[in-house]
Amino acid sequence: MSASQCEQGDYKAITLSENIPSAVKLNEEQHLVDQQDKGRWTKQLAFVGYGATMGSAIPAGYCVGVMNSPAVFMREWCNQTLIDRYDWHLSETGINILWSAIVSVFLISGAIGSLTGAKVANRFGRRSSYLYCGFFFITSAILFFTCRMMRSVEALIIARLLAGLAAGLSTACLPMYLAEVAPLSMRGALGVFCPIGLTVGVLVAQILSLRTVFGNADQWHIALSLYIIIVLICYAPMKYYPESPKWLYIMKGDKEGARQQLEKLRGNVDANVIKREMLAMEVEANVESQASSYGDVLKDPKLRLPLILVCAFQGGQQLSGINAIFYYSVSIFLRAGLSPTAAEMANLGAGSVNLIISLLGPYLMSRFNRRPLLLFSTFFSGVSLMSFAVMLYFIDYVSWFAMGCVSCIFLYIFFFQLGLAPIPFFIGSELFEVAPRPAAMSLGSVSSWVCNFTVGMLFPTLQEAWGSLVFVPFSIDCALLFMLTKRYLPETKGRDPAQVGPLMANGFKSNIHEVK
Repeated sequence: MSASQCEQGDYKAITLSENIPSAVKLNEEQHLVDQQDKGRWTKQLAFVGYGATMGSAIPAGYCVGVMNSPAVFMREWCNQTLIDRYDWHLSETGINILWSAIVSVFLISGAIGSLTGAKVANRFGRRSSYLYCGFFFITSAILFFTCRMMRSVEALIIARLLAGLAAGLSTACLPMYLAEVAPLSMRGALGVFCPIGLTVGVLVAQILSLRTVFGNADQWHIALSLYIIIVLICYAPMKYYPESPKWLYIMKGDKEGARQQLEKLRGNVDANVIKREMLAMEVEANVESQASSYGDVLKDPKLRLPLILVCAFQGGQQLSGINAIFYYSVSIFLRAGLSPTAAEMANLGAGSVNLIISLLGPYLMSRFNRRPLLLFSTFFSGVSLMSFAVMLYFIDYVSWFAMGCVSCIFLYIFFFQLGLAPIPFFIGSELFEVAPRPAAMSLGSVSSWVCNFTVGMLFPTLQEAWGSLVFVPFSIDCALLFMLTKRYLPETKGRDPAQVGPLMANGFKSNIHEVK
């Protein structure tokens, strides 16, 4: 939890409970935060930040991107294995359904891992939850490597399930872990490590799964399992990873243990810096807040519009076409008329553009307001997808439409990363105060995973039935998000949720530009 969230949400909770002594303490904490020294990188902090990200976020992204290039060989292997072992002769539709299930089971277990991540981290600790991620990643990699020699489609499915569980735990626990070991002024810097790690993982997977590397008929199982190397390297020094001082202090009541971990993380700093962080944790531990359940959030009419916005943006992000691009981009480029080699190179280029633009995220979020970024991103993402659909539909009639299709995909990824990619992940924390925030953001997470799963399952079948027109609904989704943003999303950058909330209190009749 950031300092601003602590100030805004906890102060509101204290006001509701009329806890005056705690309010005084909270004001003291704010004064100390304002006086706090600037955070700095230390060897221990860099070790935790880079090691934890490389050991969990990169493998999670790797498992998303690795299924693309060798898909044709894996489909053939699955089909032949079912014939040899069970005498099952699947139709083309049956093979599409099986392949969609193999791709999408990752998303089902990812949802489970994500929704249970907070509970695991609270009960066993941030460091231990990271260890569980490693166990699942290693087990899944072993199954990926051995499924071909065992001639077992079932092992492949189980491996994808375990990898998804690990990825879900990683995306839920890693940002929390990094935020709690970082100094207050550096939480934003470490906070972007997780999404950047995911993007790096996708790109590395795209490179290693090229047909000229490991993504061929004889070595695809190696491509699927290679992430085990980085997992083993990053988890080998596990005992040197510190536990979260905040978890030790607030959840376990271990004040001395928290102090020791802080001293390791901060290095040689003034003793007053440690004292201020310890006092901040003491205030947070003593604050009495009113937690809101799922039922409370769903029933409160004043929270209905912000809840719809959170779920719409997180789910709409997945329905905007980005998953179709990265799960099936090679097949899309092939349909655009590229050769298999050129399609793989275009896929690699798309991953590179995605990574480069994602690195601009911290600058964009600190420089520009949320509304203009989302409006710009959703509008031009929709235009790019619609242009792609039209060009692909008439590709046989105009010679340059093939390259036009490739250009539209690259433009879509560029515009997507400017706002539609990062903002849905944190917009809930700027719309909701601290009490209803966990339930609201969990419901948004459910919306994201469900829509992600829907795209993974339905896209191949719809693509076969509709052809290039399958991208029209993605474009319409972007248009709907544009209209939702323009009409109902208030500007949240630099504003307290207590200021933003009243603007949405009247639901769809709200005037978000009204001055309160």
